[in-house]
Amino acid sequence: MSYLPSVLAVLAAYLIGSLSFAVIVSRGMGLQDPRTYGSGNPGATNVLRSGNRSAAVLTLAFDALKGYVPVLLALVYGPAWGLGELAVSMVGLAAFLGHLWPVFFGFKGGKGVATAAGVLLALNPWLGAATLLTWVIIAAFFRYSSLASIIAALFAPFYQLLIWGTSPSLLAVCAMSLLLLWRHQPNMRKLFAGTESRLGAKPAAGTGPTPKHPVNQHRDSPHAHGHGHRKGHK
Repeated sequence: MSYLPSVLAVLAAYLIGSLSFAVIVSRGMGLQDPRTYGSGNPGATNVLRSGNRSAAVLTLAFDALKGYVPVLLALVYGPAWGLGELAVSMVGLAAFLGHLWPVFFGFKGGKGVATAAGVLLALNPWLGAATLLTWVIIAAFFRYSSLASIIAALFAPFYQLLIWGTSPSLLAVCAMSLLLLWRHQPNMRKLFAGTESRLGAKPAAGTGPTPKHPVNQHRDSPHAHGHGHRKGHK
């Protein structure tokens, strides 16, 4: 039995996952690199801090699709090449790892929430829907994206185990959940400290994108020049 098709599928999924759409979309729309402001995280939530909702929505959609599409292709075309359920779940995990450590962007990626959701929706649509519903409920009540992501990551493996039992995909689900919790450690500290930003809140001073052409209003003010001129004639 050849493992080459499985290896190639996993590698291709990792490369697709390595496409950091937060950076790509921001560049395409003429926005500042999301790694240079806010949390520095190349994800949809941080892109939203730019004030451009369209860019944030596009980032969210593409980040989810890069987890969903590789798994879907593996499910549809994989059996003909000998890809079983374990190989398909590894394809999903590889796409997720690509987002966390993207080879095209210096191995510095985002937290992977949207990509993990895409993987879950492809592996098991009901599991993905249950996990997303958990995220929505927590986010709606508490207005913290990070808290919603943490709770959803905790619940996903339990949903899988309690409703669908053990399966090869459980390994990928557990791995993604643990990595999501690990990537959210800074957010956990902020939540405990009460300094975490709520959804829809305006960024604090110094955390948003830096204006491309800052202006020294005092220096360039015509009133400043006029006052200095009069002072010289006293």
